[in-house]
Amino acid sequence: MDVRKYPKRKVHTESTLFKPPYSSYSTLSSHMPMYPQSFVSTSTAGQPEHKANGLNTTELMFQQILQTLQKSQEDIAELRRETTELRLANASLERQIRDGLQHNYYTSRNGTPGFMTPAPPSPQLRAKLSPFLTHAIPAVAVQPPEPFYRPSPLGENSLAAVPLGTRDIPGFYVVIPAGGAGTRLWPLSREDHPKFLLDVTLQGRSLIQATWDRLIPLTSSARTAVVAGPAHIASIREQLPDLQLNNILCEPGPKDSMAAIGLAAAVLAKRDPNAIIGSFAADHMISGDDAFLSAVAEAVAVARKDYLVTIGIAPSHPSTGFGYIRLGEKLGDKDAPNARLVSSFKEKPDARTAASYIATGIYRWNAGMFVTKATLLLDLLKEYKPDLHDGLVKIAEVWDESEAARGRVLGEIWHTLEKIPIDNAVAEPAAAQGRVAVVPATFGWDDVGDFSSLADLLPAEANQPRVLGDSHLVLTEQVAGGILVPGSGRLIACLGVDDLVIVDMPDTLLVTTRARSQEVKRLVQKCRDAGWKQLL
Repeated sequence: MDVRKYPKRKVHTESTLFKPPYSSYSTLSSHMPMYPQSFVSTSTAGQPEHKANGLNTTELMFQQILQTLQKSQEDIAELRRETTELRLANASLERQIRDGLQHNYYTSRNGTPGFMTPAPPSPQLRAKLSPFLTHAIPAVAVQPPEPFYRPSPLGENSLAAVPLGTRDIPGFYVVIPAGGAGTRLWPLSREDHPKFLLDVTLQGRSLIQATWDRLIPLTSSARTAVVAGPAHIASIREQLPDLQLNNILCEPGPKDSMAAIGLAAAVLAKRDPNAIIGSFAADHMISGDDAFLSAVAEAVAVARKDYLVTIGIAPSHPSTGFGYIRLGEKLGDKDAPNARLVSSFKEKPDARTAASYIATGIYRWNAGMFVTKATLLLDLLKEYKPDLHDGLVKIAEVWDESEAARGRVLGEIWHTLEKIPIDNAVAEPAAAQGRVAVVPATFGWDDVGDFSSLADLLPAEANQPRVLGDSHLVLTEQVAGGILVPGSGRLIACLGVDDLVIVDMPDTLLVTTRARSQEVKRLVQKCRDAGWKQLL
């Protein structure tokens, strides 16, 4: 037998490796230290113990070698299994990282800085939820994290540490205007089911629920009010079960933002004369909650100094769909180091004017967020729109008395109130007198004003259309961009068409392009004129 076939732990020279086959057990044992000592032990007579027992030494040696080889093969097999599991785990992790990076690229490049929709990048992986939220959404008890400190993201000169989970601002009341005719995202949204009741990101929460979740750390359910029309009250109560009944302010008819916010200010000022209110629309998308909450806290600090305060959004592109705020001088307030005076408000510009605004670096988007003392807002309203002020104060006087008294006064006064936005009613004239401040913000924001902006908020693979709904109902071939809403249960199949908006509902089909998605309101009016009011 040639034992050179078997590995040895000891390193040998060339002369030892090429010796002839061993013929002596003692010689073999000196070259194989891995075998047990009992194998080479000798009897008291000086003869090998196994020989004394009459056993074949070579056979026993092979038994030991075979046992060692078998154990080595088992160890190698176990290592191979572990290696395979590690390889699969690494491949899975790499895929998740790659998908995450891909998702960041395709979602953040179109939104405002910092915006990212936390959804899987592949439409095949999205949750299959109805965009109308017909399913029940259970209340989730969120365990607050342990307090820890982090610097404010508002700027290099705003580094005050804020303990998370303890951000409640005493005396701060949240007002959520929840209006809308359901025309911008028609036929996905309708008059009795506008976009703030929809889950447009397939995350299981509607826009108004997301607004509630975002603001509740700063206040409480007792200090959060919603202003809405009678057609939406039942749905709002269903989606916001923690909203207190006396904080649902029902306006008999749409009168634009000044009447809605003014009504809330008048009612809350009567309940708490020191109330500071913040108005935040129910149908806006916001990312970067920490930056948002810090901006609101800074706005409250400025509002305590008797300013009407708005929050300005850093523009990501020269949009023609938003109003603009021109920044003025810094206020120099140590409690609000980023706050500035508002030089002026600008209406929605054309493309060339919007580009010139962006180039200066001193303009911000007007998101319609206002923070102020309730009494100060009423004083401004009394100064600039006295009739509107007087009507709202009369309504507030009887609001908490009884439903009968409230209904009677609303019936007498509400229809006589002027329909005007808060910007035109008080913000613009007050800014001209240096009474309006702005907190420039760093969070991402979008008002989801049309299907084009909605498409930017949804994840998708490269050069693929966005799908809002069940992606298994959509088949595409050589289709880039656009947004598809399979809301009827039918299959949507597209071939060689780019940037289309297709909204397929059980009773209505809308087909347009992303470039003309802002004109859907015109189509809604045409449907009304043609006698299709039941579909609106």
